[in-house]
Amino acid sequence: MASRDMSTICLFDIDGTLTLPRQVISGEMKESLKALQQKVAVGLVGGSDKAKIVEQMGSNSDVIKEFDYFFSENGVIAYKNGDLIGEESIQKHFGEDKLQDVINFGLHYMSTIRLPCKRGTFIEFRKSMMNFCPIGRSCSQAERDAFSKYDQEHQVRKKFVDALYEKFPDLGLNYVIGGQISIDVIPEGWNKSYCLKFIKRDGFKTIHFFGDKTQPGGNDHEIYEDKRTIGHVVKNPADTIQQLQELFLG
Repeated sequence: MASRDMSTICLFDIDGTLTLPRQVISGEMKESLKALQQKVAVGLVGGSDKAKIVEQMGSNSDVIKEFDYFFSENGVIAYKNGDLIGEESIQKHFGEDKLQDVINFGLHYMSTIRLPCKRGTFIEFRKSMMNFCPIGRSCSQAERDAFSKYDQEHQVRKKFVDALYEKFPDLGLNYVIGGQISIDVIPEGWNKSYCLKFIKRDGFKTIHFFGDKTQPGGNDHEIYEDKRTIGHVVKNPADTIQQLQELFLG
């Protein structure tokens, strides 16, 4: 077997790229990533917190060690070979007063939206970001799918993002649409391209990124457009597997 090309790395978004939104990775995808790791370095970069990514990757806590790099919360929480190498806090970065201004506005705005249904957990506070969810993150998968279709037609999240930028134009926060149902509230520069500083520091010459939300306003956009990466837009996990076959595994 030829040795791995450790000058090349493939980075993957999770939702919509390696898994269906909020679903568990398939056996076929696992095998594709395992085969890819025999050829190049592999890293995950998701917007969710570590626990959610671990769950989606098969509920095995060792998944952090299975990949060369594991980036949660857009890479602001960073692991290399299972060891923590980077961590930031949005609370320390902004302070409680500014965060509460944004939280209060978000809660009020979401209270004025009429949707086919609403459930619970409308704001999730993570280490490096906040996540606003108009339908509520405790919705069922069927309700999640229904909201996603409703959102495509009525642009609920886009209008929410526009309102946040109008209210807080100079606060130093970005508001990006992620997954099927939510908006990530992150400090400027703390998007998925944040992880590249760790990758470049380790001397990789070629960085491939695969993601599905690569359009402006999507949470894969910045790293996809970054001059340091070769960006690949995918439609779904099956498309990811097909592209990997064509590029690396065929």
